[in-house]
Amino acid sequence: MKGRTKEEILNFLNNWGKDTLAKTIEIRFTDLDMENETLSATMPVQPKVHQPLGILHGGASCVLAETLGSCLSNIFIDGEKFYAVGTNINSNHLRSKKDGTVTGTVKFIRKGRTMHVSEIEIRDEKGVLINHTTMTNNIIAK
Repeated sequence: MKGRTKEEILNFLNNWGKDTLAKTIEIRFTDLDMENETLSATMPVQPKVHQPLGILHGGASCVLAETLGSCLSNIFIDGEKFYAVGTNINSNHLRSKKDGTVTGTVKFIRKGRTMHVSEIEIRDEKGVLINHTTMTNNIIAK
């Protein structure tokens, strides 16, 4: 996504794919720091992302984390020649959450030519860490 502004990239991400899981659970990209290579998104915690006990489903946290990790990789590669796909995710659910909003932020741990490893932190409105995830993307030639 070289040559695009922060606003153009966020707009693209927020409108990319109409009937996807990320859209269904209302993930919204909110910030991109091109210099520090971080990306953030929010997700409302509501019944459609709850597990039967009425708390945030760990799978929904994984969807937020993987969405962030994949998008960060795809922002920082040459999209004309390559695409990034998730190949591994390790997610630790640290606290429960019943309602409100969570915000995930991703940054690279390693950004190689053929593999990216990212760290994703998901926090509540008070900044309390709800989930910590690491993710690996393979960078594949088109």
